[in-house]
Amino acid sequence: MTKEKLLKMLPYLAIITAFFYLLPLVAMKNTGSAMFILFIMIPAAIFLCSMIYGIKNPINLLYPLFVAVLFLPTVFIFYNNSALPYTVAYCAVALVGSLFGRLFHKHVN
Repeated sequence: MTKEKLLKMLPYLAIITAFFYLLPLVAMKNTGSAMFILFIMIPAAIFLCSMIYGIKNPINLLYPLFVAVLFLPTVFIFYNNSALPYTVAYCAVALVGSLFGRLFHKHVN
């Protein structure tokens, strides 16, 4: 991976990372709010950021892997081991989002 490709990913990964670490700090009050964050808010943020990334950049399979790696520490900081499968799920959401973005890019151009 070139430095240029990594630099193009960084803004999107930074936004997703902010959602991973700031949402639980601000919005997680109980189990219900934790589930809402894990099931709705974080996947929506990942999908939207990944879709925008896919519109502006070619597909890079490392992008979804970076998303998963960035989420992994939050499992142990904010949640528990039962949240580990979300690393794979969020990786998939990032991949699908970037693929949708790439499709949208092809239809626009």
